[in-house]
Amino acid sequence: MKNQNAIYIMTNYLNTTFYIGVTNNLLRRVYEHKTKQNEGFSNKYNLNKLVYFEITELIEDAINREKQLKNWKRSWKIDLIKKQNPDFKDLSEDIGLSKEVIEGMDNT
Repeated sequence: MKNQNAIYIMTNYLNTTFYIGVTNNLLRRVYEHKTKQNEGFSNKYNLNKLVYFEITELIEDAINREKQLKNWKRSWKIDLIKKQNPDFKDLSEDIGLSKEVIEGMDNT
């Protein structure tokens, strides 16, 4: 997942609030969300569960997709997530963030 452009959606444990972002290093960015390294919206609402991501070749494509998704209705975003991740499972392990690191972060 390093050095790949990605659009991603983070949520909280209740799946009630969403954050849509873009990055060139999904693993690092998810780790930052989970460890609350950046102040702001995702930190304020405890959005530390990765529920959706797309990988793109070009950063411009990722930025355009992020803008598109941010303008979508909430129900469309939920439908998009459910197509890839029907149970709203935390996909952090799927991108290489180890379970031990995730569990360690959850206890802090």
